Amino acid sequence: MDPFRALSTVASAGAPTRLLLVRHGATGHTAAGRYSGRGEIPLSAEGAAQADAVAARIAGEFGAVAAVATSPLRRCRDTAGPVAAACGLAATVEPDLAECDFGRWEGLTFGAAASAWPAEHAAWLVSTAVAPPGGESFDAVAARVGRFVENARRENPGGNVVVVSHASPLKLVLRAALGAGAEALHRLVLAPGGLSIVEVWPDGGVAVPRVNDTCHLGETRCGP
Repeated sequence: MDPFRALSTVASAGAPTRLLLVRHGATGHTAAGRYSGRGEIPLSAEGAAQADAVAARIAGEFGAVAAVATSPLRRCRDTAGPVAAACGLAATVEPDLAECDFGRWEGLTFGAAASAWPAEHAAWLVSTAVAPPGGESFDAVAARVGRFVENARRENPGGNVVVVSHASPLKLVLRAALGAGAEALHRLVLAPGGLSIVEVWPDGGVAVPRVNDTCHLGETRCGP
């Protein structure tokens, strides 16, 4: 399924539907480099500050926002809350935006998972059809995230839609928009609180003007 194919129901007024992709703020697992899937992990103090910073950035730069959608997991809901408030909206919980289920790797570091399941981990790194033990494949995540993207485009033609999710679902959206291969998933870096943008035009044209913009977090200078 290609979520970026042309939709006949999208108005042809000329304005793109802009997806403002926000990774949730940092948690304790972020700092430790642990797999964070379906576990409910709260934002750290740093993560809460990142949520406030990206909220101010979006409200100050993009004008009207049509919708704010969030993964149901707490770390995303707590990031989406300040964004929605800054935009004068309520966040809508979208189950399709949940993080990949990492199964038995949940809470482990990359090295620990690779050591305990060497064959399975190696296969997972090269194929999006392979799932972690007891978990979910990236192909399955791509299917549900693609469904969300299609619905968001259909419901908000020409509008700005904030999408607060996790590293894996957002990387899959970017991979599809870029027409990239599976290797992109392990090469893209999306920082906590970072902002990426995908623009989808009425004729089906797609642009990716930003990936992992973190200037609002004080890491780089915003603006020209």
